[in-house]
Amino acid sequence: MAERTPSAESRLIHAGTQRVLGSPASPPLVPTSFFVSWGEPDAPRAYARNGNPGWEALEEALGALEGGEAVAFASGQAASMALLLALGEGRRRIVLPDDGYYNVRILADRLRPHGAEPVFVDQLDLVAVENALAGGLSVLWVETPSNPFLRVADLGRLGDLAASAGAPMAVDNTVATAALQKPLEFGAVASVYSLTKAASGHADVVLGAVVSRDRDLVEGLRSWRTVGGGIPGPFEAWLALRGLKTLHLRVARQSESAQAIARHLAGHPRIRSVHYPGADPATAATASRQLPHGGGPLLSFELDGSAAEADAVIAASTLVVPATSFGGVESTWERRARWASETAPEALIRLSVGLEPAGELIADIDRSLEAGHPAPRRSPA
Repeated sequence: MAERTPSAESRLIHAGTQRVLGSPASPPLVPTSFFVSWGEPDAPRAYARNGNPGWEALEEALGALEGGEAVAFASGQAASMALLLALGEGRRRIVLPDDGYYNVRILADRLRPHGAEPVFVDQLDLVAVENALAGGLSVLWVETPSNPFLRVADLGRLGDLAASAGAPMAVDNTVATAALQKPLEFGAVASVYSLTKAASGHADVVLGAVVSRDRDLVEGLRSWRTVGGGIPGPFEAWLALRGLKTLHLRVARQSESAQAIARHLAGHPRIRSVHYPGADPATAATASRQLPHGGGPLLSFELDGSAAEADAVIAASTLVVPATSFGGVESTWERRARWASETAPEALIRLSVGLEPAGELIADIDRSLEAGHPAPRRSPA
């Protein structure tokens, strides 16, 4: 019988382990600032800024998910910056979504003094994307589903436009994770992640990563990491790898619950609009094709009321934690426009669905919506 190649899920679970007598079943934590070395100074392990066994185990797991090679970084922002710098060499324009993660927009703006020209477009408008790419040698930076509006861009069509323009396409896949969406299969040269979110899933690390099948790009990213110093800590890498082993189970449960909550909120009298992959009829077919196994843990909804009323709803919850970030086992929410650089409506609430039973979350959200409702005004006597 021919030997079967293990699935990505199986390889993820066993990443970093060695089938050698006496070896630990879990990759060990290696907290060291240097390794014993002599001779040539560029050995893979000499100084800890060059490498650590814990990084390598984590990168093996991440690479297995997309059939590529991974480079881990100290944060998602560090990963994004290294990727923009690596892809931007010899190119001038960075074409980005106008509704994506605001810190990436800020990062692109801060690269202007170094010759970058950020161009922000609606990436559901393919004509606008094509025109932007035609304006000069470019990098196409895609985020789908987007944060915080959960809009789903068509990766296949965007990949075709990027290839025609000779522009490498990078995809921020943080919301979906590689358990639900694999951008490299749609023509992306790289997927970038904030591992802080659903990938590690336990709200206990800050890390990032890039996954690619382009060996030259991978080597370039490792060089940027070493020279720039955006390296992951050994303990953080160990925690992230532990979290990744349950990624598929967690994201499946979170997607199912998020879908149920989105449907419930769509009929709520206090809710003006709900945003979740597949909820918009204009992109439902794309979402079904790109995300056949679920839309991920994140959704957002706009309260029919003021910012103060949205804050009152958030404060009233006894189950959902008021906090930023997303993807953890605990549900969290926040009024997104409280961040000065965010472009979300004042009363938009972003909800990250955790692993609590969906029915309990719906009941808690309903109570919060009721408790946060302003008292009716009395008629004058």
